[in-house]
Amino acid sequence: MRTGSPKVLVPIAFIVVALGFYFVLLGSTGLELIRSGEVAAIGLGIGILILPFVGAWIVYATLRAGLQHQHLARRIHDEGLELDVDDLPRMPSGRIDRDAADELFATVKQEWEADPDNWRNSYRLARAYDYAGDRSRARETMRRAVALEKLERDGHAGS
Repeated sequence: MRTGSPKVLVPIAFIVVALGFYFVLLGSTGLELIRSGEVAAIGLGIGILILPFVGAWIVYATLRAGLQHQHLARRIHDEGLELDVDDLPRMPSGRIDRDAADELFATVKQEWEADPDNWRNSYRLARAYDYAGDRSRARETMRRAVALEKLERDGHAGS
């Protein structure tokens, strides 16, 4: 499925618009509570007024990370460096068999250890972590891949 596909963009746009509407409602509720003049209501109003800002930041950070990851996925695909998991055994749920995922991870980790400053290796390692079920390390490694790819891009832009 392509990144710009309406099947992907329409639900994302709908969720963002719905959250925006919800944030406006929260904000107006917070303001109403503050305007009431009661001490407890003012405290609640301030707390509620903070929620839309936190929510907007979370939405922004999530969308930004998703776009960055998609950019790397596109580059990896264009360079033919995607991890081939089509032939790996799967569990009934569709997830890759744990032993096969661990074996894939070990192979990819060796590639990464040979060149840890290459964003492509970090991207592949992040995907291997994900297949092996280690989501927190996958996210951490993907952030590293994004940063390394940006450094590479900025380095080429200055040439």
